[in-house]
Amino acid sequence: MTLATKPEHGTVTTLPAAGIDFIAKQLARRPLAQFGLVVIAVIVLAALFAPLIAPYDPAEQLFDGLTLEGAPLPPNAQFWLGTDLLGRDLFTRLLYGARTSLIVGIVANSAAVAIGALIGITAGFFGGVIGAALMRFTDLMAAFPALLLAIVLAALFRPSLWIVALVIAMVNWVQLCRAVYTQTRSLAEHEFIEAERAIGAGRARILFRHILPHLFPIMLVWGTLGISITVLLEATLSFLGIGVQPPIPSWGNIINENQTYFTTAPWLVFIPGAAILLLALAFNLVGDTLRDILDPTQKGYY
Repeated sequence: MTLATKPEHGTVTTLPAAGIDFIAKQLARRPLAQFGLVVIAVIVLAALFAPLIAPYDPAEQLFDGLTLEGAPLPPNAQFWLGTDLLGRDLFTRLLYGARTSLIVGIVANSAAVAIGALIGITAGFFGGVIGAALMRFTDLMAAFPALLLAIVLAALFRPSLWIVALVIAMVNWVQLCRAVYTQTRSLAEHEFIEAERAIGAGRARILFRHILPHLFPIMLVWGTLGISITVLLEATLSFLGIGVQPPIPSWGNIINENQTYFTTAPWLVFIPGAAILLLALAFNLVGDTLRDILDPTQKGYY
């Protein structure tokens, strides 16, 4: 399969057939992308091997994890990142919290990409009443602030890891849908599509052989950039108490649980907050680089 982009001049150009090799070589030449990939790799490995790396159980309340007055301990030789208000090791909870953020980020964004791409392709390719109805529904969803809609949906259901991922997916597909719709409509009007129709090619052949390969860059870029959005949204919902619920550790609910110690034990807020920002930044750096590689004429489009 080839990867393709649509430049400003209206002609369709294709990237080398070995698209993955081309992308890998381009990423290797970009220092910021390399930094993002290293950060993502470190966090993913830390999450995968959390049971082996973590010195304690994430829910274990340690008697030696609090001062005599019952306050959290600062970072020290035993507790590398200190402890929280219940005497639990913060380093351990961050490792397991990375699992939560990555699972929600990847699952929610994959679902959002699937929903947005399906609706956008269907509306753009078939058009007519179907296309108009789907895009008006998309406009309706876009009219609601994403965070407010997510809060309402999360409040209606019993919060859990998978419910939070589903809620985020339901509010995070609109922009991709519009991008896919616009690109599909543009491609459907190209001469090579008209030529395929003229020789009797069916809709399925045109869609899977000629439309989808050209939409791959958009979905790949959004699939990368969107993870940072879902990670931040999950952290926001968990911080507000309607996201992933304790005892499952999440970077957002770690901040929520320890916000009362913001002035006396700031590491309990700053460290998980920095982890959230670092992961979001890493995916943004990689996503921006992929956008520049796959479709340099569309900078700032996504």
